[in-house]
Amino acid sequence: MKLLITGGAGFIGSNLVRMAIEEGHDVLNLDKLTYAGNPSSLSDIRECGAYRFVQGDICDHVLLERLLGEFAPDCILHLAAESHVDRSIDGPEVFIQTNVMGTFRLLEAARQYWRGLPEEKRERFRFLHVSTDEVFGSLGPEGHFSENTPYDPRSPYSASKASSDHLARAYYHTYGLPTVVTNCSNNYGPFQFPEKLIPLMINNAIRGKKLPVYGDGGNIRDWLYVGDHCSALLAVLRKGKTGETYAIGGSSERTNLQIVTLLCGILDEIQPGINGRSFSELITFVPDRPGHDRRYAIDAAKIRRELGWKPRRTFEEGMRITVQWYLDHQDWVENVLSGKYQMERLGVTGGLDS
Repeated sequence: MKLLITGGAGFIGSNLVRMAIEEGHDVLNLDKLTYAGNPSSLSDIRECGAYRFVQGDICDHVLLERLLGEFAPDCILHLAAESHVDRSIDGPEVFIQTNVMGTFRLLEAARQYWRGLPEEKRERFRFLHVSTDEVFGSLGPEGHFSENTPYDPRSPYSASKASSDHLARAYYHTYGLPTVVTNCSNNYGPFQFPEKLIPLMINNAIRGKKLPVYGDGGNIRDWLYVGDHCSALLAVLRKGKTGETYAIGGSSERTNLQIVTLLCGILDEIQPGINGRSFSELITFVPDRPGHDRRYAIDAAKIRRELGWKPRRTFEEGMRITVQWYLDHQDWVENVLSGKYQMERLGVTGGLDS
């Protein structure tokens, strides 16, 4: 199939582009290359005949119409988004512009393109909108998010993603555009921008910097290895039903403090610190983010039951792979850090786990 992937130079997007090409798809990657978009994340496939990259904005409707006409994709996988809670606290406007207006522009362009397709291609076409479990708000100590959980976003980021989810569903019900929505739990793995919890802690630790844990470290997330998430997205693309939503989770709930302690233990084992001191001595507790959701957890029973998908990696396996990847790719990290972001705290009224 020919796939148009938006945001394909980002963390999840670059892993998805690579996996799609490995499965034999032709990919057009449309990415604006903001701070989190890094072409070097795809340097190994840059010359691949099945891969094409275009730098551009999903808010540019003229560009979208041209690319759809020229590339003629069979499916669109929409991952382009501003995605960090802390940055949405510092500057919410760009989140509304990209996540809401950008999704609207892409849906409109897709609707016009889809209407002009021959009937056979119209039947095969899919618009996969990739979203987050943060749209559901915060869980208590029990229970899980599912496809039927009411929306209750608590940050500008999650509110903008909730809006884009609703738009994708509205285009299915109003216009018949064959959309599918996925809501995933927290991803981790190779090529993740260093502002996120796990890569931030790894890179701070090996530089001897403090490991700032917010509040009491008890905020809980369900963690999903990025490769497992990408395999789920391709399964939804192949077998998912239009108009449906699929919750994707790793069944790996951990507190932030458990995360940081585990990665310190892995680093102690494979790259011991100076004088045999544990990296855990760098852990420090800092003031929490106001409105910091206490717990997220995904019930992925639907995608397991209907599409036969389940994660391949245990959390411990995925963490070891991730820690080793960052140790082996410090050139990539240094390239990312050559810009404005230097692993400082963002969203001074904000947090680190999302």
